Amino acid sequence: MFIKGVGMTKFSTEECQSTHLIYEASFEALNDSSLSMNDVDAIVLSNNDILSNGERQRHSASVASSLFQKKLPIITVPSGCSGGGTALWTAGKIMKTGNYKNILVVGFEKMVSNLSKKVTDEMMMGTERIHEQTEGMNFPAENALVAQQYMMSYDVTMDDLALVAYKNHQNAFHNPKARFYKKKVSMEEINNSPVVASPLRLFDCSIPANGAAALVLSSDNTDIEVVGSAEESDYLAPFERDEMTSWEATVKSAQEAFSQAGISPSEINIAEVHDAFTSVELISYEDLGFCGKGEAKNLIRKGITNINGKLPVNTSGGLKAKGHPISATGVSQIYELVKQMRNEAGERQVSGVKYALAQNIGGAGSTVTVHILKKVGG
Repeated sequence: MFIKGVGMTKFSTEECQSTHLIYEASFEALNDSSLSMNDVDAIVLSNNDILSNGERQRHSASVASSLFQKKLPIITVPSGCSGGGTALWTAGKIMKTGNYKNILVVGFEKMVSNLSKKVTDEMMMGTERIHEQTEGMNFPAENALVAQQYMMSYDVTMDDLALVAYKNHQNAFHNPKARFYKKKVSMEEINNSPVVASPLRLFDCSIPANGAAALVLSSDNTDIEVVGSAEESDYLAPFERDEMTSWEATVKSAQEAFSQAGISPSEINIAEVHDAFTSVELISYEDLGFCGKGEAKNLIRKGITNINGKLPVNTSGGLKAKGHPISATGVSQIYELVKQMRNEAGERQVSGVKYALAQNIGGAGSTVTVHILKKVGG
């Protein structure tokens, strides 16, 4: 299966109806693929039906049917922060039935439409309800505990986390779709930002946004092939697992995706990983097989994952600086990788990309998708 076209709105705080976001991203993807809605055989949407978005609207599938004025199979895949990647994985499974030639995949969310307290409370529903929620364990706190264990085990410092944030903000500066586009963030600002949940500072946490991203998955041969697609789930809370500092869902989904692609991690030229927190990016380097356990700090210290390094990671700015509209994130990762593979990434362009990887995480390692793209020809 192949990526025929991609589209994406700017990730921002701008107030906009969800239908407008869906429309903009979808028709950019369709125009990019030189197709129309008449060529689409099915739609897979991802959205979490967040009550705090102020729209009082659910049943996204029929909303899309009304928006596009089309009666066709449309399903909604809510999967927390891994919704976009899970929607692509689901579309791939549907396509393999042989009954669908072109499938439109859309992720969308409005995260900046209400008081932070209300949005935070709603996001907490993705944590374990008996032990974590009753202790006020929101996602920054949950990930802070994981980060503490990781840093103590492998001599990782807050300076290493700051390097991740700085890299991703530098990349977002050149991304017109990013929330931090043309906004300079210095290392001093990162280091002096307030502690949210020790050791995580404000600039170690991804930033919410409103936005949508879309792609056209096709059985027609194009220049971008999806050669690996895997999804794995794990126990909900990190404390339920044997190992807190390695997320098995990432390890297993990466192994499956690499097996499908017939390549090793060393052959990946560029990656978009789920940096919901800077510590998660470092852990992901290891779980994806880019380095051994405890060695991620060397990749960031030596600049290997910088945009001019051997393995550029999060050239879009990542969730950290591009923004994180939950269900749109996973599809937006594919948008960035396709633009890079087609040499359409402008000032953040990486040369010679043949294989690209996208990792999308829901919860604290609870659900993970890994997709591997291959540049065909050229």
